[in-house]
Amino acid sequence: MNKKKWMHRGVALALSAVMTTGVALPASVAEAGAESIIGAVIGGAVAANEMNQQIKYYNTTEEGRQALFKELQEKYGVYYRWDLNNQLDRIFTNLTAAIGSMDTTIYDRPYNYFINQQDQFNAFCTLGHNMSVNVGLYSYLSNEDEIAVVLAHEMGHGQKDHPAKGMKRSLGPAVLASATGTVLGAIAANIWSGQGLTKPMEWEADNLAFEYIARSPYNPGATAAVWQRVIDLSGNNSASVFDIMSGAADHPSNAARRDNYAKKLTEMSGGKVTAADGVVYVNKKVLVTPAAAGGMSSAERAYFVMGNLAAAYKNGHAASGAYVDGRTVMLGAQPIISCTSGDQSPEEIANLLNNIK
Repeated sequence: MNKKKWMHRGVALALSAVMTTGVALPASVAEAGAESIIGAVIGGAVAANEMNQQIKYYNTTEEGRQALFKELQEKYGVYYRWDLNNQLDRIFTNLTAAIGSMDTTIYDRPYNYFINQQDQFNAFCTLGHNMSVNVGLYSYLSNEDEIAVVLAHEMGHGQKDHPAKGMKRSLGPAVLASATGTVLGAIAANIWSGQGLTKPMEWEADNLAFEYIARSPYNPGATAAVWQRVIDLSGNNSASVFDIMSGAADHPSNAARRDNYAKKLTEMSGGKVTAADGVVYVNKKVLVTPAAAGGMSSAERAYFVMGNLAAAYKNGHAASGAYVDGRTVMLGAQPIISCTSGDQSPEEIANLLNNIK
């Protein structure tokens, strides 16, 4: 057998042994020739196998999930405030039930979660359905429905195992080129960073979030409203505090994500409801232009109205007609808009809705 054939056969046998048994072979001495090539390939294969085993440990075993959760708390610090923690419990209870109605695997790995002490706007899901919310998020979002959308998006990543897939995609090339012994450090450095998530993964998580919110007690219009809020505060993917959530180069734009949700709301309403530039239309006729109020822009409030209308049409409330309850316009049993001093009168909106619905 000539030297070239021997080298290829040796590499194949070495890789087979490593990937089958998981035995860590010693790193080769860096030197020229066939032996150094074989050693480098073996080292990379051992490292890749080690990476996969460690990711599996953190991602699927209860011991690993809890160990990682503890590491996350130690790394980022735990922030406790009764009202925020109580709200977070409520959101996860509601979203878990909503997800469970369409994907029962959520009960195999219930989500671990906590609020951390970081000031930036962010929430993240990593291996093992471990999630954390930066306390800084609450400086920008106060509406529970919008906070639920952010967490539903992260749970979409978790349900589709995007953290593990993204980590392998991100670390894989470096690990394959490395010697064993660097893997744990590489995972520790990247396990919380969300590297490797792709645009298709982001769209999948967005679309799943809509399904989850639509099955929950939350207003489905919050899906579009939260992205309108991001645009109002930071623009369409400009460099800002929202970079982690929305500004990565391979992520969809803020406007594209908002418009994707608005299209889903129109579909949910049976094609009856649309919104643009803060104006809500029913059957292509203007219903209302909500005033800016409660820290929300006119456009942000419009998506909440749109969500209420979409839910009303989906659930058959439109047949009962619109009426006024205090300052709130109702369509059957579904609240549509609670009017502020800057809005049209609720009676005017209800009468117009009855004429165009």
